[in-house]
Amino acid sequence: MSIAKIFALDKVANFFNIIRQNGGIRGSLWKLYRQDDLKDGTLIGEDRFGNKYYENPRYFYARNRWVEYSPNFHMNYDASQVPAEWFGWLHYKTDLPPHQDPSRPKYHWMLYGNENLSGTKGQYVPYSTTRPKVEPWVPKSKE
Repeated sequence: MSIAKIFALDKVANFFNIIRQNGGIRGSLWKLYRQDDLKDGTLIGEDRFGNKYYENPRYFYARNRWVEYSPNFHMNYDASQVPAEWFGWLHYKTDLPPHQDPSRPKYHWMLYGNENLSGTKGQYVPYSTTRPKVEPWVPKSKE
């Protein structure tokens, strides 16, 4: 066993590597604020929205692939902003990223997915033309 492992110097070196890869102290604090997590990994690709996809085989299986959402979304990001082809890569349906998979079908009629707007101003609210079953009680005025 090496002396670096005995004194956990490899962990300290790994910590400084994570800080350096995430843009220094300021960049690391920004990523902690946005994502609550700091990881180091290999950039696999980027989608048309600006989301970046990473992989690091040192982490546990099913935790070694992740997405960092585009800064354009600031804090309003959710999983519906991941395109279907990248969703398949993130969830191990394929080992090849979308830009490296030659057998992936590309037809002109295939549409891009829409993000889920629930909870935002763009959410769908149905308009009802029927009378409500329960009507509120309105007291008579004393005039």
